[in-house]
Amino acid sequence: MSTSELTGIAREYREIAAAIKELEEQQETLKFAMIREMDARQAEELRAGEYTIRYVLIQSNRLDSAKLKADHADLYATYCKATTSTRFSVA
Repeated sequence: MSTSELTGIAREYREIAAAIKELEEQQETLKFAMIREMDARQAEELRAGEYTIRYVLIQSNRLDSAKLKADHADLYATYCKATTSTRFSVA
């Protein structure tokens, strides 16, 4: 692949990424409009035609690894597992 071809691909990639970001911002705006309406109606679930819209509180438990490491460094080291990942970017 030539440099000009790669440049074109990178440019197209960045343009698509920008379009996706713009669409995600529009999606967030619509999401918050629905949430405001649900709050106004004091509803966790609404029917809108063929759609069911839900906005519910979910509670979960997560391990506070920073506190575990600070309070019990030896135990943290015993159960700590290193992982490897890759990162791709076009700047």
